Amino acid sequence: MVIEFGASTLLYERASQFSVRDDEARRLAEHLVIARRLIAEQQPAGRSTMALELTTQRYAVEWREALPPPPATVPALLSMREQIVDWEPTLASSRLRLTLTAPGRSSVVTGGLALDDGSWLYFHTLTPLDNLSLSGARVAVALLPALLLMVLGGLLIRRALRPMRQLAIAANRVGQGDAVIVEQAGPAEVRRVIVAFNRMQARIERLIADRTQALAAVGHDLRTPLARLRLRSEEVREPATRDAITRDVAEMEAMVESLLAFLGGGSNPEPPVRCDVAVLCATVVDDLEDHGVVARYEGPDHCEVVTRPAALRRALGNLVDNAIHYAGSATIRLTPLPGSYTIAVLDEGPGIPDDALASVVEPFVRLDTARARDTVGFGLGLAVVARIVEDEGGTLVLANRVEGGLAAAITLPVGGIGAA
Repeated sequence: MVIEFGASTLLYERASQFSVRDDEARRLAEHLVIARRLIAEQQPAGRSTMALELTTQRYAVEWREALPPPPATVPALLSMREQIVDWEPTLASSRLRLTLTAPGRSSVVTGGLALDDGSWLYFHTLTPLDNLSLSGARVAVALLPALLLMVLGGLLIRRALRPMRQLAIAANRVGQGDAVIVEQAGPAEVRRVIVAFNRMQARIERLIADRTQALAAVGHDLRTPLARLRLRSEEVREPATRDAITRDVAEMEAMVESLLAFLGGGSNPEPPVRCDVAVLCATVVDDLEDHGVVARYEGPDHCEVVTRPAALRRALGNLVDNAIHYAGSATIRLTPLPGSYTIAVLDEGPGIPDDALASVVEPFVRLDTARARDTVGFGLGLAVVARIVEDEGGTLVLANRVEGGLAAAITLPVGGIGAA
């Protein structure tokens, strides 16, 4: 718009300049033809008086017998001289000359023409001739309406696209347990998109609710027979058989728990609250030490953040369980960062092959060559951790330590999801 409006302004100013010059040339040509004829008809004694009578509010005419020839036509007025001659061809033989007095934005045109007896008739404009200078200030003033129009258009477009921004925010929160019904606003096309999104969101929430209800029912139905099997195993007299049945039941219970935790992770009703993660990490270490496990906490005494403490404790527990199972010990290191914090679980176990670090967090993945196949569950521990961290708006990074072992680092925003 600025380029188009500026170009239009330049062309308009140039056209106006030509129009003014053309009009001025026509008026001056008519006046000079009449003045030249009337003064030429007079005797030399009466020509000065006739010149005064021919002076108007626009042009002054002067004749004196001893006047010298005027200067030659300046280059800036050559086009104007040609226009005068075009309008009145009889002036072509009068040796018409034009000059500028006080050149600038407003100039006075002076000049003269020769009579048949060789004397000169002088004239000059009494009204300054506006050169219509195409200065940057004039163009800038002309561009003000375009700039104001652009600002107004930007505000209108921003207002029209506001529903799209709200739709984007709501889309990022779909599936995280926070249903956001977007208000219908904006152009008709945007309103139709919002209506379709709200309907899609309602269907997704309904599917999640149905899945959660089905999982709860399945979990209840599976726990009941497992509890009966545990009770009946106590009636088995042979210790070896009883211990084997007990281990199998414990493994089945662990499988059910891990599967429910993974499949039910998308509908976590726990609200984010302010929590001291330093105390949470120290509590996990204290619980491990109470059970005779070698564990250590490294970090500050206090670090308050906004998070879902139960979900974070579950994720931290899965990482610590892996470290203890494969290394026999675990170290929890808390590192506060600007706007975020990192909880790293370090062990001294065999680690994970570098080419498998990305795939180990996938559901149902086991790395038999890296870790022994003597664990219970479906291999969903790290997958559950990855989903919890993703729901919290953080990142999970697994890396082999130089001194040996694995480092599993969780980085989360201090203000909860969306704060990073």
